[in-house]
Amino acid sequence: MSVIQINATQVQDLLPMKDCIQAVRDAMVAFSRNGVQVPLRGSLPVEQGKTLLYMPGACKELGFYGVKLISLHSDNAQQGLPTIQGVITLFDYDSGEPKALIEGSSVTGLRTAAASGLATDLLARAEAKTLGIFGAGLQAETHIDAITAVRPIQSILVWARNYDAAVAFADKQSERTGLSIRAVADPAKAAECDIVCTVTAAAEPILKREWVKPGAHINLVGSHSLSAREADTALIVDSRLYVDSLASTVAEAGDVMIPVQEGAIDMTHIIGEIGLVASGDLAGRLNNEQITLYKSVGMTAQDLFSAASIYRRFMSSSS
Repeated sequence: MSVIQINATQVQDLLPMKDCIQAVRDAMVAFSRNGVQVPLRGSLPVEQGKTLLYMPGACKELGFYGVKLISLHSDNAQQGLPTIQGVITLFDYDSGEPKALIEGSSVTGLRTAAASGLATDLLARAEAKTLGIFGAGLQAETHIDAITAVRPIQSILVWARNYDAAVAFADKQSERTGLSIRAVADPAKAAECDIVCTVTAAAEPILKREWVKPGAHINLVGSHSLSAREADTALIVDSRLYVDSLASTVAEAGDVMIPVQEGAIDMTHIIGEIGLVASGDLAGRLNNEQITLYKSVGMTAQDLFSAASIYRRFMSSSS
């Protein structure tokens, strides 16, 4: 038995963003057609500030099953270490042979943004040219790559609670991409863009309905617990709402479930899963005045399909 190890640098080289968006498209279509076994993510509290997350998944058609293991150590940042670390273990579906250990954080960063790229491709207006980013971390960077892969973005505005961090991020990304990217102190300015992505750790809404213009598309990405949300209730009420997984939404998406608990909407307000839009089984945007919104909590199907693509590309490049 020979298990391939693939590090973060190799992940970036083997799976460019456009290809990752395609892998995520395949994952979401397969999931919404019940072709992937994906239980809800599990967690083990190790001790205060330390948690192990485990996320298994299997797909016969893909030819693999696997599990992503993630450690969350909240105090690591004080020691100059990543707060999130992990690995994806990939197994051959038929033989059960372990095939690869793939660095997990890099895959998570890629596939999360790729899911937003897919939703944007399916739901945003074709002529959308401006992008607003809430947040200035890794996901903000990968979301720039994902959204510019599917729309001809000409201008990007970045807002973060720490304005100096937003300025530093915008300067770095402008140099990296050659795009017009600048920081704004007023979140309403970023919210006025054609496409808005929230990738923050906010527990309370940082994106308000009154700031969002008709025809915008929104990707809500940062929060993944029932007690946290990035958008206010009014925005959810006024949006044509799509999710990655209905089951995961009920278990983890405060952005949706808090308005449900408030009585502002019920579950029928959710149009459906994005995989059904990708397969052509569900309508997306109906007109240029609608606000479309994709709530992402992330799912193992995305990791599994991305990991399988990375492994196959690695093996092809090594042969």
